[in-house]
Amino acid sequence: MNSSNQKKRNFQIEAFKHKVVVDPKYADKTWKILEHAITEIYNHNASGLSFEELYRNAYNMVLHKFGEKLYSGLVGTMTLHLQEMAKTIEAAQGNLFLEELNRKWNDHNKALQMIRDILMYMDRTFIPSNRKTPVHELGLNLWRDNVIHSSKIQTRLLDTLLELIQKERTGEIINRGLMRNIIKMLMDLGSSVYQEDFEKHFLEVSADFYRAESQDFIECCDCGDYLKKAERRLNEEIERVSLYLDSKSETKITNVVEKEMIASHMLRLVHMDNSGLVNMLIDDKYEDLGRMYNLFRRVPNGLPTIRDVMTSHLRETGKQLVTDAEKLKDPVEFVQCLLNEKDKYDKIINLAFSNDKTFQNALNSSFEYFINLNPRSPEFISLFVDEKLRKGLKGVSEEDVETILDKVMMLFRYLQEKDVFEKYYKQHLAKRLLSGKTVSDDAERSLIVKLKTECGYQFTSKLEGMFTDMKTSQDTMQGFYAAYAAELGDSPTLVVQVLTTGSWPTQPSITCNLPAEMSALCEKFRSYYLGTHTGRRLSWQTNMGTADLKAIFGKGQKHELNVSTYQMCVLMLFNSADRLSYKEIEQATEIPSSDLRRCLQSLACVKGKNVLRKEPMSKDIGEEDAFFVNDKFTSKFYKVKIGTVVAQKESEPEKQETRQRVEEDRKPQIEAAIVRIMKSRRVLDHNNIIAEVTKQLQSRFLANPGEIKKRIESLIERDFLERDSSDRRLYRYLA
Repeated sequence: MNSSNQKKRNFQIEAFKHKVVVDPKYADKTWKILEHAITEIYNHNASGLSFEELYRNAYNMVLHKFGEKLYSGLVGTMTLHLQEMAKTIEAAQGNLFLEELNRKWNDHNKALQMIRDILMYMDRTFIPSNRKTPVHELGLNLWRDNVIHSSKIQTRLLDTLLELIQKERTGEIINRGLMRNIIKMLMDLGSSVYQEDFEKHFLEVSADFYRAESQDFIECCDCGDYLKKAERRLNEEIERVSLYLDSKSETKITNVVEKEMIASHMLRLVHMDNSGLVNMLIDDKYEDLGRMYNLFRRVPNGLPTIRDVMTSHLRETGKQLVTDAEKLKDPVEFVQCLLNEKDKYDKIINLAFSNDKTFQNALNSSFEYFINLNPRSPEFISLFVDEKLRKGLKGVSEEDVETILDKVMMLFRYLQEKDVFEKYYKQHLAKRLLSGKTVSDDAERSLIVKLKTECGYQFTSKLEGMFTDMKTSQDTMQGFYAAYAAELGDSPTLVVQVLTTGSWPTQPSITCNLPAEMSALCEKFRSYYLGTHTGRRLSWQTNMGTADLKAIFGKGQKHELNVSTYQMCVLMLFNSADRLSYKEIEQATEIPSSDLRRCLQSLACVKGKNVLRKEPMSKDIGEEDAFFVNDKFTSKFYKVKIGTVVAQKESEPEKQETRQRVEEDRKPQIEAAIVRIMKSRRVLDHNNIIAEVTKQLQSRFLANPGEIKKRIESLIERDFLERDSSDRRLYRYLA
């Protein structure tokens, strides 16, 4: 049948047209039957009832408009039964109270289910149209009002529940299943019943309990033990919620524990004598630190409290480290201490503070703060690299080399004066390359790649140039010996490194008087080199060279001595003299006095390497000293290396000189930055120029505002900029 062609028919059920006469006592009789049935249900005698008949009776009452009578009858009967139940519950003694309550609650629920089935028709028609409470809900409300809120049960119930929880907190075993049933009953009666009749009081009592307990704990426990107890209590409460409380209570009860056990004692815990946060950091107590982190993160301002204490402790220990006179004596140990400190805190943040970014940032800013308190940090870091690349990395695997270099780069990033590090690094690299003392070219190049990534091509191009010079020099020497092989015969062997001035650290060209045979050989090389390269100038850097000498001592013992060029010049003098004074040596060699003193010290004052002797015997070299060959010199090695007593750290004048060179190098960089900024901005005021220049250069060094001002003046004099005629603090760019 096609319904779209036909009108939709609405069927309506109508009452009979003729009047049905109902027995006037019908309602009372029917209600009596139903009332009796309800009583039987509550008395556990429901098995003899015909539910079909009861349903029909209830149905008819509603149909004959006696719904109101049925409903009010239900309320009255149920109330009476519940009041009887309440009396039984009230009469229960001690522990039986909750069991009786639970039993009666189960009885009531079963009865309610049956009553609801019998009165289903009323539930579906009469109740919604008359806006009455549905049967099930009505049963719960009546239970609440007549049982739970009865004067003799309400307080007793609350006290019993709280007492059981208190017992459980103090270690007693309780019937959790019963607790779960009673609490579920309160929840079934509506969230407001659970909250008002139980939860509110539970939270108050818990707060009092934990307030008192935490006070006891903090007086007798150290910080680590206290945190263990707090953690255990927190876990117990979370478990209690999962076992028999409403899941929504978890946040509320954990907040109580957190507030009373952690937030209220936060500062005292952190600063606790002999066991607080600082002691945990010093003793690497990862477990305790992790526990503190996890507990403190739960309370407002908890993590910032840990972070601030860690930061101030770290800054304090770092400050002591970088200003400790003993540590400053040994640059390698100084840097190793910094790396150890960084490793220590990296491990703590990783293992205990879940790699928290805010803690890492605090660690980085602390290191940056104290590394830069010591103006010699850049020099010391370079000396550390130098020591590692000269000998410290011998036999170390490639991976470990990379790890060490990465750590060095990490310290390098903290430096504000990166250009000072670069200056020293270049000097140290030069010495390593020229003396052939580098452990591994790969490691050297790897570090240069890292510096290139960090600072750009501009810095490393010169370092790469140094490696190129070394390679080119090898080829040049091969050419020289090929050309002069016949002439040279058995003259001393000469190895020359030709260094491009721009690539290598500039050093004043200090000449010293070389022995005649060496001097002649050097001249030959000069004429060969200038003959093969046009437009070049050669100047000898005798202070950077080394020599191997064959020596015969008193009883004919032969040795090969590996010495510096300066030491060679001094020793060769003793071929034609037995005894020479300091003044005579100085005159003959013309070596600068500071270098000569170091040179003589290493030849005469170092045990086991003292090929010369001096009078009077002392550790220092004086101008009145006299020197002669030590005929009694012996060594178990044929080859003896005589190092120069190194001033490993720079002396004060050298430091001033390096600082001056750094300042000079900074001037063009500052000027270039000013011009770049002014070119794009055209007009800018003084303060903004200072801010922009500082920002642009901070990856290299911290520009001094006074120096920037001088550079601006210099650019104005050279017509790059001009001052505004009306406002002296404004600068204009002159194209």
